[in-house]
Amino acid sequence: MILKTDRPTGAYGTALIQKFRNKTATIGVIGLGYVGLPLAVEKAKAGYRVIGFDVQQSKVEMVNAGVNFIGDVVDEDLRAIVRDGFLQATTDYSFLNEVDAVAICVPTPLDMYQQPDTSYVVNSARAIARYLHKGMLVVLESTTYPGTTEELVKPILEETGLTCGEDFFLAYSPERVDPGNKFFNTRNTPKVVGGVTEACLQTAVALYEEVLEGEVHPVSSPSVAEMEKIYENTFRHINIALANEMAILCDRMGINVWEVIDAAKSKPYGFMAFYPGPGLGGHCIPIDPFYLTWKAREFNYHTRLIELAGEINNSMPEFVVQRIGEILNERQKSVRGSVIYLLGVAYKKDIDDYRESPVLKIVDLLEEKGASVVVSDPHIATFKHRQKLYDCVELTERQLRQADLAVITTDHSKFDYNLIAGTVDCLLDTRNALRNREKPARYFLL
Repeated sequence: MILKTDRPTGAYGTALIQKFRNKTATIGVIGLGYVGLPLAVEKAKAGYRVIGFDVQQSKVEMVNAGVNFIGDVVDEDLRAIVRDGFLQATTDYSFLNEVDAVAICVPTPLDMYQQPDTSYVVNSARAIARYLHKGMLVVLESTTYPGTTEELVKPILEETGLTCGEDFFLAYSPERVDPGNKFFNTRNTPKVVGGVTEACLQTAVALYEEVLEGEVHPVSSPSVAEMEKIYENTFRHINIALANEMAILCDRMGINVWEVIDAAKSKPYGFMAFYPGPGLGGHCIPIDPFYLTWKAREFNYHTRLIELAGEINNSMPEFVVQRIGEILNERQKSVRGSVIYLLGVAYKKDIDDYRESPVLKIVDLLEEKGASVVVSDPHIATFKHRQKLYDCVELTERQLRQADLAVITTDHSKFDYNLIAGTVDCLLDTRNALRNREKPARYFLL
């Protein structure tokens, strides 16, 4: 879609775009988590006054003290913009009355029935509606099902009597945060934007063009942008499921699945490498595709491929525990009474996020079988699971020697793999972390 920036946006839109261009706009960000805080920082670094809103007083206090708690935010950047007055945080939503544009970056989890919980989005929209004023831009960034912006957020905002596209502007622009990515971040990742009206699109694009270095890609509607985000994560969800299923089959056939993937990716076209692992984690890939599954029921359609992929990915912790049992059995040991040393609890390498981590399920399964579970993670000191607090121990030669089996569950760069390989007698590597490295005598790949 080619956006013609000379199209009229009305008096309010024209004035707002001018504010974006001369950096006089005040911008709000609701939700100061893994998505919201990096976005707030980038907007402040671009020269705007930014107000961050969050219901957690502890987060607000940390931001206002310049204390960073998100891995993708540079500590020095946060301290500088707070010190210079470009970023402040609050739990008081009445400050929305001062903002010209606000982004909603709140969680959209699944409930116990695998249905989207939109309560955080609804509550944010209602908070904005109380202070909505003419010439204000609202952008939903939370990942959600197609239709949320126009079917859920827009009616709440229009209950004020203001008209979308004339009095205020509404758009959807999905976050594309990839925690731990050393090349792409909030600032340089291309940004997809869909507006409810042409004027909504114009104003939202104008904001992101001023804030970000990445290309701004306008689409014809919020629903297209919402579906685009779901499609991104569903693509990964399904292809990872294929890699996991291949790993299970290759294990039974005595074939190294990692070598198979390396051989396949030598083809310069028609193949993209995805890798198996102990399961999916994080707040995106394991969850987002099921927003679409839920929404599809409204159109009498059953998303069979998505649900089957979910079954495969969700079964991987059981497969890992099964392999642990087989390996111990070969050594005439049982899972019960054995010391199992899990290396990593974060859901992916080099981050401190363990939300939905498959390692949590592995811990559950091993403890149910009577194993003594020890966990190390250089990025996480403690983690809470099922109301129980676990301490992550330091990776030492002594800890490794005490283990009946060590399992690499997260391939953190900070792990001393030479120490691991040279100390443990038996190791299960679910991430191929020891590729091209020295390996212990008894070494097993997923």
